[in-house]
Amino acid sequence: MENQFIRTQILLGQEAREKLGRSKVAVFGVGGVGGYVAEALARCGVGAFELIDRDQVSVSNLNRQIIATWSTVGMDKTEAMARRIHDINPGAQVAQRKCFYLPETADQFDFTQYDYVVDAVDTVTAKIEIIMQAQRAGVPVISSMGAGNKMDPSKFEAADIYKTSVDPLARVMRRELKKRGVKDNGDGTYLYKGYTYDGTVYTVDVQVTDNGDGTMTAKADMARGDIRFVNTTSDKTGDEAPLEVLFGGLGIGAAGLAVLLEDRKRRNRNKK
Repeated sequence: MENQFIRTQILLGQEAREKLGRSKVAVFGVGGVGGYVAEALARCGVGAFELIDRDQVSVSNLNRQIIATWSTVGMDKTEAMARRIHDINPGAQVAQRKCFYLPETADQFDFTQYDYVVDAVDTVTAKIEIIMQAQRAGVPVISSMGAGNKMDPSKFEAADIYKTSVDPLARVMRRELKKRGVKDNGDGTYLYKGYTYDGTVYTVDVQVTDNGDGTMTAKADMARGDIRFVNTTSDKTGDEAPLEVLFGGLGIGAAGLAVLLEDRKRRNRNKK
């Protein structure tokens, strides 16, 4: 039988095509954005999906959503998308989560099992929670901003959230993420807020190295020595975490970074 992904292999190479086949992508929101994303990924050969949405296909979706046809009106969106994926690639693994992702349901999801996360939901609260969870788990995430009532597709750009402009939704996301002290600098470092015991707030760039012995060392842009990760239950700011960050007398609020690295290690071990 002819390999249905041969054209992808010619374009990307065999190793990349095989990596896609081993990858699992979570698509939060299977509507006007998420539906097209999921279909494109299925046609590229991504091997496993988790689809998260609680809506059903409605007549008003027919003008723009790829899952919407008269035969799917009234069907759960995750079911309609799962059927399309299996029609494209019968060997794909598709899990359906028929719920809305919110902070109240966040503990039902293990982001460390994903290789990539697609945020295609339309509520700010959910978008922020998805991004924060993905960052803590060390999983790449792409988040869709506002595109309603826009006519010129040439204006769309993929960019760091802190390099966006004009879009009101992106403006809100920048503000809320900045409040949480999280910024991916794009060079392997992460920007976090740190707190001294007197409440003073610092911003610290952290570069982390896995020591290979169950510990990790992080070098920061403040000349007070290295940050050491040690077993504990929470950091100095009270964030729940299996690791604590110690930086001389400064308790860095970066427990999420510790979790990120530990989960990345565990995920890499599971793939071997």
